Amino acid sequence: MHSTDILLKTLNKEGILRLTLNDVKRRNALSEAMLAALGAAFDEASDDPSVRVIILSANGPAFCAGHDLKEMTAGRSKPDGGRAYFASVMSMCAGVMQGIVNCQKPVIAEVTGIATAAGCQLVASCDLALAAESAQFSTPGVHIGLFCSTPMVALSRNVSNKHAMEMLLTGDMTSAARAAEIGLVNRVLSEDMLQAAVLEMAGKIASKSSMTLATGKRAFYAQREMSLSQAYDYASQVMVDNMMARDAEEGIGAFIEKRQPRWQDA
Repeated sequence: MHSTDILLKTLNKEGILRLTLNDVKRRNALSEAMLAALGAAFDEASDDPSVRVIILSANGPAFCAGHDLKEMTAGRSKPDGGRAYFASVMSMCAGVMQGIVNCQKPVIAEVTGIATAAGCQLVASCDLALAAESAQFSTPGVHIGLFCSTPMVALSRNVSNKHAMEMLLTGDMTSAARAAEIGLVNRVLSEDMLQAAVLEMAGKIASKSSMTLATGKRAFYAQREMSLSQAYDYASQVMVDNMMARDAEEGIGAFIEKRQPRWQDA
């Protein structure tokens, strides 16, 4: 299956790009081909001025079942037992997850079905996530002797330590409602309302200055790795630089003059 088949792309007139995982037979597993397609799509969208917001969705009963374990097992046939291959795949996956965080455009996960292991990591890596009531999440590596260490990175940056450890240590399925309670997803909707709600949220975000959104997203992820004083020093400088931008001048002027701003995205 070609990468163009396993990842579908549509861009609407509002600048909302929908990326749809479409490897249904393999439950949208993060195969090498899927990882390559996702990595390229996020890199391309980040630099594309016509893209303002990205929605990540999936076809089929699974949002994403994590790594392709059959593909991974085949890697054991290498002379080193698969060590170099496993390292390559994990590096590739980590690059995709960081690519979502580093993407200049906001990314919204639209979750239907199950999101397990690296699939749960994929949801946690997105900036926002809305889920259908039937969606379920888990980090089930402990069931097969493989702790979900890389999904743990994204998961532990979204939910509290004890909630993350409960998912990681038990491997149990977490309902969509519980995922919303612990902060893994923003909200839960009926399946027939989900897409409209995601589009509404994406449209609201797309109407903002893309320069402002990129500035804020970059600053959000940078400051949370800093100490409190470092974070305030950094964020203060970001605010100063942002105030000097044309869109900040325009936005403040529009607010004072009680009119709609005319963004230049600069």
